[in-house]
Amino acid sequence: MDYETIIGLEIHAELSTESKIFCSCSTEFGADVNTHTCPVCTGMPGVLPVLNKKAVEYAIMAGLAMNCNITRYGKQDRKNYFYPDLPKGYQISQYDLPICYGGYMEIEADGQQKKIGITRIHIEEDAGKLIHDDFLGVSLVDYNRAGVPLIEIVTEPDVRSAGEAKAFLEKVKSILEYTGVSDCKMQEGSLRCDINLSVRPMGQKELGTRTEIKNINSFSAAVRAIEFERSRQIGLISAGKEVALATLRWDDENGIGYEMRSKEEAHDYRYFPEPDLAPVVIDDGWIEKIKNSLPELPDARKERYVSDFGLPEYDAAFITASRKLADYFEKAVELGAPPKIASNWIMGDISRLLKDRGLEDIPFAPEYLVKTTDLIEKGVVSTTAAKRIVAELFDGEKDPEQIAKEAGLIQVSDESELALLVKQVIDENPKAVAEVRAGKEKAMGFLIGQAMRVSKGSANPRIISRLVRKMLGL
Repeated sequence: MDYETIIGLEIHAELSTESKIFCSCSTEFGADVNTHTCPVCTGMPGVLPVLNKKAVEYAIMAGLAMNCNITRYGKQDRKNYFYPDLPKGYQISQYDLPICYGGYMEIEADGQQKKIGITRIHIEEDAGKLIHDDFLGVSLVDYNRAGVPLIEIVTEPDVRSAGEAKAFLEKVKSILEYTGVSDCKMQEGSLRCDINLSVRPMGQKELGTRTEIKNINSFSAAVRAIEFERSRQIGLISAGKEVALATLRWDDENGIGYEMRSKEEAHDYRYFPEPDLAPVVIDDGWIEKIKNSLPELPDARKERYVSDFGLPEYDAAFITASRKLADYFEKAVELGAPPKIASNWIMGDISRLLKDRGLEDIPFAPEYLVKTTDLIEKGVVSTTAAKRIVAELFDGEKDPEQIAKEAGLIQVSDESELALLVKQVIDENPKAVAEVRAGKEKAMGFLIGQAMRVSKGSANPRIISRLVRKMLGL
């Protein structure tokens, strides 16, 4: 039997505010444990929260960028549940009056365009972090993260595959980075998601029983978790068993989900309005001001790169997915790099080196990429040599031509010198010469390759090719 997968996503993004959502404690990542805390974010009795206006502004910005309606009157609610890393015993969130609602985003997955509905975007506070010490057999709590402002982006159950989920998550990350709403550093927990998933026989209208997989912190993990849970549920149904309504913890190292607890519903949290915070009133002027401050978003930038720079759709989509890559690309083009050549370098060697070294930012200025491409264009270095120059630029900014000289990468372009080398290769390879004269182009490549080998890669291949053809009377 064929089954349809129904997926809804809940994406949590920490906002780029300097202080927490209800107090003035720093949101900076990496501080010593429990140093960014105060009586408010540790839930001491008698304290009063004060809502961070910037957090509301960021939520509105995200909503506008994701085609949402913006509420004119909202409020904060208490979501009651106990966890050791939630010191108050409840979380201040939003229930029935979120900041944003009724949005959508368009994605491309499996070669198809698709619109994914966004039910709501609301603001809330993050919890602290449990640190488990297996050696001592205890769990410790770091409250530095408690009270860091979040937005939660909740989708409609419109996602139908792991590929669509990944495409949507990547689009969300891109928009949050472009707008500056979140730094989206998944390794620091700034962006994570929960996956709600059920399956049903193809053609059935009634939804199956869903499970929720909590706190996925990478796109690849999301794909693996979806594929695992889909197979697990189909296996249970095929065996005549029922899928239990449950919350799962994903163990990415072992590629398996474990049941943590039965799944809560909204009434289990006993929501009620937060009595210590006034309602949130948003007027049209504030919304218009934020709308006017929005940058050019990924889709618009992609279309501009296709129309203005003549980039293929794939190149434009790849580069504009990251604001940092797109800004770098534009600066390189502004400085004189041909758009397609700059695109090839960014999509190829530069992206590979970023991934291999675990970097988010290109560690050298666009000027050095332009200088490297100029060296190729002028025949000073070969493309192979330029790849080595770019790799060395990742180790520290240094003039590309200086790198080429110090590493012996400068091409020999003196025709009289190269003519002697080509003559030597022709004399030593009569069989290949005969094949070239018989019209075998592959043999021509062999002769050029031999000349490059003899020169230890220092010869200008374009001049070598011309000299070989000239000496053979072609």
